[in-house]
Amino acid sequence: MDSPERFHLTHSAGGRPVAHGWWSDGAVARSKFVVWVGQYGSIAGTRITLVDEVEACMLAVWPDPE
Repeated sequence: MDSPERFHLTHSAGGRPVAHGWWSDGAVARSKFVVWVGQYGSIAGTRITLVDEVEACMLAVWPDPE
């Protein structure tokens, strides 16, 4: 069973934390990432990240850092 705190989603704006959430299911966490980009993506300075804390890797980031 996956850890209940495996996938960590964070939203910051202007370098300050705004919201965060934890999910055990990667598919649910990825769908939340898409929802958050839609909800918060138009806020100036927004950054949304999804991290797999067990594997210690970034899964998604918005906007794309290019």
